[in-house]
Amino acid sequence: VQLQASGGGLVQSGGSLRLSCAASGRTFSWYAMGWFRQAPGNEREFVAAIGLSGGSQYYADSVKARFTISRDNAKNTVYLQMNSLKPEDTAVYYCAASSNPGTSLTNYNYWGQGTQVTVSS
Repeated sequence: VQLQASGGGLVQSGGSLRLSCAASGRTFSWYAMGWFRQAPGNEREFVAAIGLSGGSQYYADSVKARFTISRDNAKNTVYLQMNSLKPEDTAVYYCAASSNPGTSLTNYNYWGQGTQVTVSS
């Protein structure tokens, strides 16, 4: 499956952004989807994941109550709504697809190219 992330940008602290990830190539609803991020000098880390139908969501503690992951299987798209953004949320955000749902990078077989999110203080 091919993944294309978009929606990143520059936002002030406390602001919001919505990331999108469009999938193509294989049946989108077969895959759990996740969002990860990587800040300069840091390892890539888990942000959020969603199950096949969207009924189950998982979040890193650092983003709980601020970020919401959702998916629209009819549009082959997964979203990440990010509210109350903080400077420490600054990173390149990647979407990924997995046939084995989970929060570990190693669960994910397919990766998008990343979209930059910068939060200014």
